Amino acid sequence: MLLGFAFVALPLVLALLYSANQVNQLSKQGANSIFAVAEIINTNQEISSTLKKMERYASQYLVLQDNELIDNYLIQYQLLLTTSDKLQQHHELQTLTRQLSQAIEQIHQRITISTLVLSNENNQPTVISLDELQKYFKDLININEEINARSSELINQQAEKIKSATEKISHSLLKNLFIIPVSLLIAGVFIVLITKPLKALIFKIQQLQQGNFQQDADLHEKPVSGFVEIKEINDALNTMRTRLHALELQKSSFIRHISHELKTPLAAIREGTELLYDNSVGSLNDEQQEITKIIRNSTTRLQQLIEALLDFNIVLDSTSLQDKECINLLTLIEGVLNDRTLDIKRKHLTIDKHYSNISIESNAKQLTVIIDNLLSNAIKYSPEHGVININAQLNAQQLTFAVADHGDGIKQEQQSKVFDAFYQGTSPKDYNIKSSGLGLTIVKELLMRLNGDITLNSQTQSPSGTVMIVTLNSVVTGEK
Repeated sequence: MLLGFAFVALPLVLALLYSANQVNQLSKQGANSIFAVAEIINTNQEISSTLKKMERYASQYLVLQDNELIDNYLIQYQLLLTTSDKLQQHHELQTLTRQLSQAIEQIHQRITISTLVLSNENNQPTVISLDELQKYFKDLININEEINARSSELINQQAEKIKSATEKISHSLLKNLFIIPVSLLIAGVFIVLITKPLKALIFKIQQLQQGNFQQDADLHEKPVSGFVEIKEINDALNTMRTRLHALELQKSSFIRHISHELKTPLAAIREGTELLYDNSVGSLNDEQQEITKIIRNSTTRLQQLIEALLDFNIVLDSTSLQDKECINLLTLIEGVLNDRTLDIKRKHLTIDKHYSNISIESNAKQLTVIIDNLLSNAIKYSPEHGVININAQLNAQQLTFAVADHGDGIKQEQQSKVFDAFYQGTSPKDYNIKSSGLGLTIVKELLMRLNGDITLNSQTQSPSGTVMIVTLNSVVTGEK
């Protein structure tokens, strides 16, 4: 992830740094240009103002011959020289600035000579006349106007340079936008590199959830590859799978042995109890008959618990769950019904069948346990002379199987608990043998491993009854 982040972020960071550098250069160039333009404009304004003052003081001095006027003139003259020196820093204005300086010096020399002549007070004619002075200053003003015109050209050139640089940077930023799809492409590559092994790990976890503890080689799956962290997770899953497989084998073996050991003496107890209950070995009084009935019911319940334990062992025994075969659903259901013939006849029930000759590829042992448990519950909760509806239909790759009874129904507060292990709901009337509370739990667990689900719909009000609906997804099917 760090490597992917670095590869995705690197082009974006480089593009950002390049753009920031371009913008910084443009900013500096713009600031320098603005300062230069402002300096030129201020300098030109100062020169124009100073020239006007010099001309006024010089003209007034020639007329009034007041020394204070010549002093003011000299101040403006020094200020003009200082101001004109600022324009010397701009290479494009150096020629015009030299012409301006030369013209200023020429006028200044003529005015200086005139000042010396006037100070002798010998009434000699002045060296420069007022008309000549105005003509000289007019030439200076013309040069200053040329400087102003050239300055305007320089300002326009600076503006064009800034505009050109701005457009260049704008194009550069637009080109940098191509970095975004490149970064997205790189991000997509790394997403695939990261998610592909994660999906493989998810598949392995789902296999563990369904109780499949086979190795990758047995599943014909490629070993999980990827970054170091992915391989570590894969190794941890393999270790956990091996340990879980060993534990499952131990549990299955223990339950098989203990169930077998319990069923052998239980068979003898049931036979002896039946003989006593039927008065085969002699008549019993009422109290003895009642005690015998209790023993008979208890042995029946114990047998049901052992059978439920054996069914639960099928859930735990992961080695027997992965074998798939082509199953004829009609034959499977009829087999379960035949096993329950005595229970059905005892309550005089009618079986209403609605299914065709459907064939699917699944685990026959699992489906048998599922259907038997659902049918057993329906028989248990159906009233005398009641009807049990069995429906099965095939839609695309989904099989829907439903068993419905017309009993008293399940209360709303109990419906969310019926799939919990060892939960025993309200027993039906005239039914004294308690259930193990494992039947629907076993069904739920087996369906999870078969990629299926079970839901119930129950009503306690008339017409009452309960419908158990089983769905199997993504099954290989065929309907004849």
